[in-house]
Parts: sequence; structure tokens; C-alpha cells
Amino acid sequence: MSVGVFSLDRPTIGTWLTLADPAVAEIMAAAGFEWLVVDLEHSLLTLETAGELIRVIELCGASPLVRLTSNDSDQIKRVMDGGAHGIIVPMVLSADDAAKAVAATRYPPAGTRGVGLGRAQRYGAGFEEYLSWQVDGPIIIVQIEHRDSVANLEAILAVPGIGGFIIGPYDLSASMGIPGQFDDPVFLECMETIRSTARRMGVPSGIHLVEPDVAALRQAVADGYSLIAYGVDFRFLDVTARLGVSAMRELLS
Repeated sequence: MSVGVFSLDRPTIGTWLTLADPAVAEIMAAAGFEWLVVDLEHSLLTLETAGELIRVIELCGASPLVRLTSNDSDQIKRVMDGGAHGIIVPMVLSADDAAKAVAATRYPPAGTRGVGLGRAQRYGAGFEEYLSWQVDGPIIIVQIEHRDSVANLEAILAVPGIGGFIIGPYDLSASMGIPGQFDDPVFLECMETIRSTARRMGVPSGIHLVEPDVAALRQAVADGYSLIAYGVDFRFLDVTARLGVSAMRELLS
């Protein structure tokens, strides 16, 4: 397997996977997304299915990332051994949380990850190559989705090994007592605080645009986001299907 990853030195676009069929991952990778996130947090995907999706994503030339169910070092070890190029860690509240996630992707003495031979290490044949790569190679993206995360943002982003962050707007707004109220001035001020802190520290800012909306994509780029998750598999399917059905009904009427 290749252990190269996409670059965070420039704007990059990926998308989110929650459906178990490897054909969906293949279609998304063929569409040109640089990275695909296998979502274990808000889906029914099993770890075994995640392994199959990781394989397909990489063989199709994109980088497979996994959003964890939680900041669980055992789960991190298993998805990394399965060939994930990196992880997205939900609900990171402190620098200690961030450091724990980084350590779980690295072998001792740099980290705490147990050493095994799996697909990532080409079942042993590529162990030396992987041993060298895991020193600096894994991508660790933290999710900023709680007011405590914002309060500790500088310390979180300063942890060595953190490659960037993605804002979780629904959880963030809920922690502020205004769930889903993205136009609330308090929420907008919080978003600007996050972006300005990231700019000052030179850390890539990320956002997940759940709806596949090109206008929102343009705005995200204009706002300075460089790590953009565009859409999610079931929304692409739903939105496109509804547009087609609506157009057909209009024609027939």
C-alpha cells in the first residue's frame, strides 16, 4: 500500500461516507475527492466494513480518513492498522485530549500505539516503510464542537502532530444553548474567534458542508477554510433524486 497522504499546505476537498457499500466509496473517489472520511461516529458502519472502505478508497487513489466514535486509543490503533491515513477525532476539549489522539497513532517512544502487522504494514512486508512513515505521516484532525474546545483552542492547536481542525457546528451551537441557530450573533462571533485564532497560528481550518451546495462551498473558501468536507453520501443521493423527481413532475404537469 501507499502511505502518502494529501497535503494540508493548500486548500483541499473531501467528503463523508456513511453507507456501507464499497461501490459508494469507489464512485466518490472516482469523482475526484482527495480524501474520504469513513464515519464511525454517526453511522451504523462496523469496524470490518470500515476496513473494506479504507481499502477501496486507497486503491482508487484517494486518502482514507476515519472519524472515530470517540477518542479511543484502541479504535485508533485498529483503523490505523487497517490502512487509514489519518483520523478525525470528535469532541476534543483540551490539549490533553489532542495529545492522547496523536500518541495513539505513533509507536513508542513517540507514542503509545501497539505494534502489529496488518494491511497498513502490508502484512509485514512493508513494516520498515510504515515504521518510517508513522513518525510524521498520520493526519490528525480534531473536531472543535464544544464551547470548552473554543476556550482551550490555542492549547489544542499547539499540540505537536495536530494537522488541522474541523468545526462541528451543530454540537458547538448546542453546547452554547442555541442548537442549530447558526445566524445567532453569539455563534457567529464564536466562529470568527475560531477562524482568527487558526489564522494567527497557521493551522488549517476545516468545515463540513453537509449540504452539497456550491454557493456554500465558494463562501467557505472565501472565509479561509482550507480543509473542506463537501457533502455526505446520503445527501448527494437524496438531493439529486429529489431534484430529478421534482423536475419530472413539473414536466408532466
